[in-house]
Amino acid sequence: MKIVTHIIAALFGLMFLAGGLFFFFGTMPPGPPEDSLPGKFMAAFAPTGYMAFVKVCEIIGGALVIMPKTRNFGLLILGPIVINILCFHGFVVKGGWSPAHAFITVAALFLLWSERRAFAGLVNRKSE
Repeated sequence: MKIVTHIIAALFGLMFLAGGLFFFFGTMPPGPPEDSLPGKFMAAFAPTGYMAFVKVCEIIGGALVIMPKTRNFGLLILGPIVINILCFHGFVVKGGWSPAHAFITVAALFLLWSERRAFAGLVNRKSE
């Protein structure tokens, strides 16, 4: 089971690492049409620098998830980004799911489940 966890973590981390690097090197695939709702949504973020911040977080989180010792910290960084991706495709794109989105969702849940004992300390603290 440990080897499966390492493989899924490597693929999950590489997806975010590559996505962040592609953004900065200008090799991103074309976005949605500008007159569509997703296009307008993304255009609203373009001048703010928000996407650059998210992509830096993706690079850092992806690199941390790949390494077993820092995997949990990487998951904490990437968790809000994964939720944002799910919400964007659920509310804005309205069903524009792809196999990559399914993998991101399942991989994040699997990695959280496999590291549940480490995360349990965040919620199972006894009051003093």
